[in-house]
Amino acid sequence: MSKSYRVAILGATGAVGQELLELLENRNFPVSDLRLLASERSAGRTLPFQGENLPVEAVSEKAFENADLVLASAGGSISKTWAPKAVAAGAVVIDNSSAFRMNPEVPLVVPEVNPEAAANHKGIIANPNCTTILMTVAVWPLHKVSPVQRLVAATYQSASGAGAKAMEEVKIQASAILEGKQPVAEVFPYPLAFNVFPHNTPLNEFGYCEEEMKMVNETRKIFGSQDIRITATCVRVPVLRSHSEAINLEFEVPFSPEKAREVLSQAPGVKLVEDWKANHFPMPIEATGRDEVLVGRIRQDISNSCGLELWLCGDQVRKGAALNAIQIAELLVAKNLLKGAVAVSH
Repeated sequence: MSKSYRVAILGATGAVGQELLELLENRNFPVSDLRLLASERSAGRTLPFQGENLPVEAVSEKAFENADLVLASAGGSISKTWAPKAVAAGAVVIDNSSAFRMNPEVPLVVPEVNPEAAANHKGIIANPNCTTILMTVAVWPLHKVSPVQRLVAATYQSASGAGAKAMEEVKIQASAILEGKQPVAEVFPYPLAFNVFPHNTPLNEFGYCEEEMKMVNETRKIFGSQDIRITATCVRVPVLRSHSEAINLEFEVPFSPEKAREVLSQAPGVKLVEDWKANHFPMPIEATGRDEVLVGRIRQDISNSCGLELWLCGDQVRKGAALNAIQIAELLVAKNLLKGAVAVSH
């Protein structure tokens, strides 16, 4: 008999939270009861789900009573406070923040890459960083054929990575600039409209920002290999939604572009987008709203006989966050790793 599950979304009013809500409905996740949780200031709002307008309530310990699954996307500090309480109440938490990703007791899961890790949870499963998710979906199929020795990534990250307010800020800045006014930056440290700047997370002693180190450390954990040499440069670009990444891979032996295309054309979660005559390759405007990571412009690295270049775009809010979390939840359901009520047949 099938089961249905009592689900709570923590951070329901944010960009990722609302995407989670839409995906639960569109993918027919077996929900028997849904609670929408957010901060005090968002309490009282309503959000649509399955033809109803559900109320948003302030997060509290009582909100997790009887919950089977909590999808958390409200920031690291909030997850650190509330995720353990949700687990103590009996729920499994799939957390979209960075709070637990590098905890050795918490699985870090991309379903197309390491689905088996989800079964090893102790109440919390971490969703990787958006740039890491998009990159690993594209690189893992190649890594399985011939282990990657070195990976160099350059990211072109949209405003959506900083949430709904950041997306709105870029729109307002663009309008201001076009009207000859000075753009105001509040969410970001600098105006992003008609501008680019290195990712604004804190820098370490080597000059790498947190976002870059997430790509390094998370990829090694997901791949189960600490030997891969990885470096990254992360940049904010004036795109509303969907991230892009330029990836350079070095293998032990040559890996032909033709073989890479063959592998990626059959890889789960990947769509090959290449029209060399039209110079048409993945673009964020085409990746937006799609589940797949778009990959293309695959070519030989002319500076390295064992090197391969590729370009990818993926929806940061969708596959880079909400969809990955829902896919993890679907894994748990498929493996019967979530408690839930058994549906009564008629």
